[in-house]
Amino acid sequence: MPAVEPKPCFLTPKPVQSDSPLFIYLPGMDGTGELLQSQTTELASCLDIRCLAIPKNYLTSWDVLAKNVLDLIHAELEKSCQRPIYLCGESFGGCLAMKVATQSPQLFKRIILINPASALQQQPWFNWISQLTQFVPSSLFNIGALGLLPFLVSLERISQSDRYTLLTAMRSLPSETVNWRLSLLRGFQIDKKQLQRLTQPVLLIGSGSDLLLPSVTEITRLADILPNTQRFILPNSGHACLLEKDVNLYQILKDHDFLDINLPSSKISTSPTQLIGDQHF
Repeated sequence: MPAVEPKPCFLTPKPVQSDSPLFIYLPGMDGTGELLQSQTTELASCLDIRCLAIPKNYLTSWDVLAKNVLDLIHAELEKSCQRPIYLCGESFGGCLAMKVATQSPQLFKRIILINPASALQQQPWFNWISQLTQFVPSSLFNIGALGLLPFLVSLERISQSDRYTLLTAMRSLPSETVNWRLSLLRGFQIDKKQLQRLTQPVLLIGSGSDLLLPSVTEITRLADILPNTQRFILPNSGHACLLEKDVNLYQILKDHDFLDINLPSSKISTSPTQLIGDQHF
């Protein structure tokens, strides 16, 4: 019997809540869908969470990936009544979220982009370096992952266990997958007119201490294109900000009136978040 090629799927990190808005998380370049784990408990108080997992050897185009995501979302909607959908993309997933949203602009009630890797276009030197990774022997990729860790996170802001989780996710990718996903980022393009058709609220979150990409510059650029945005800056955060102990995505969404639901007072979080935000409409 021929082998069946694995395809992207949704992970469900918390029990299904079919009467809550559907929250779709598109991960960074690791593609595991597991690095949202520290945020899921509070998000699950009012959202039904799905995390995209992309198989390690699934090498395909942006358009095919976007279609995979839309197919998965429609499959979820068939299981329950029509309900609001929140689309959240981080880093590599931020690029994918833009592709998904522009293919089906009326499907999503809210869009959240966190340090979108479209910022790569603003880093010519990173573009050049990323092309050199194809010449790095596979045996050295584990060492490279360790060396990249301080550029991905502010190490003092995440727990030891989350450092290990991130490093494990990075090391899980074969070198050909890393090179393929980097090539997708180098070639990422999206028409401004398509983005301008996204009229729903978009929350743009950028890390002020991102050593990997100019994320704050990129969300400022996107805010000038998208018609209905708010911006929120995490001044001390690194690129993989959702792993940080002081970053609470649920609270950020709540503070920006992005949940658009009425919660019992017992479910409202009082956890602190980093603060410096500015709104742009």
